[in-house]
Amino acid sequence: MITAYIYQHQQLKIIELSPEDAIPEETLWLDLYRPDDQERDWLAKYSVEEVPDEEDINEIEASARFYQNSDGLHINSLFPQRVGQDVRGVNVSFNLRTNFLLTIREEDVGLIRLLRNYLRLGRIDVKTPQGLFLELFNLKVEYLSDLIEDVYTVLENVSQQVFESDELDDIFRMITLQEDSNGKIRLSLLDTQRSLRYMQKYYRRELLEEEMKDMREMLSDIESLMPHSQFIFDKLNFLLDAAMGFSGLQQNKIIKIFSVAAVVFLPPTLIASSYGMNFKHMPELDWFVGYPLAIVLMLASAAGTYLFFRRKGWL
Repeated sequence: MITAYIYQHQQLKIIELSPEDAIPEETLWLDLYRPDDQERDWLAKYSVEEVPDEEDINEIEASARFYQNSDGLHINSLFPQRVGQDVRGVNVSFNLRTNFLLTIREEDVGLIRLLRNYLRLGRIDVKTPQGLFLELFNLKVEYLSDLIEDVYTVLENVSQQVFESDELDDIFRMITLQEDSNGKIRLSLLDTQRSLRYMQKYYRRELLEEEMKDMREMLSDIESLMPHSQFIFDKLNFLLDAAMGFSGLQQNKIIKIFSVAAVVFLPPTLIASSYGMNFKHMPELDWFVGYPLAIVLMLASAAGTYLFFRRKGWL
């Protein structure tokens, strides 16, 4: 799907293009969502270099994510995507050309939908491709900040439940999920920082002073979010250690009950074993009160052992 955002007569128009159409004049943003072969061939007619495919967009090498060629500045950036309780990372290819911003993506990105709605409602006013690019990245940094706050809120609830909940499996599952989410948030923060620094270094001449200021503020915000992300990692490790320690204590209590039971019944077992031996001369076997006396001895020895454990505070 090809969508063109045209800034014309102080108004923004959004139109869908087909491979038979030409790129309209005064196009500010050209967005390709899941382009097929026909749409890629259409874009190739307006490109000097090869159009990146999905494999190129997902490359992790710096040389493949940040570069310049005859078509302009290329930046492949990782965008966070909330899916239920999980956070996923979606790569989007940006190509800053002279007259418009080109984006290529294989998945729907919530922040791009949000930017599109803001443009449609007139909540943001951008007139240059680089200004649009920076506005999207500003939304991205704000969203990452919100995700960090969400993770911290979840961990606050987990920290109150870790010593109270009987369902430790759910606690471990929640801690693991938040650790994965925080890792993806931190990865997206680092990727955003690298993208902005690359643009700041190699695209400085094309940026307005106000845009440079916005970029510096975003980089400052990212720097301030990094310690929060590290703090969450430390808190996750603490909660994981605490949950594992509490789980070990719970298991030790169960083992302790079995150990005490075994020791309590050890003296009665010794008495029963003694009188269960098949020797010819055992005087107690002929006693009239032999059996009741053996029962009393076994009960008394078990009770004595139990009281001894209670007095020592082991029960």
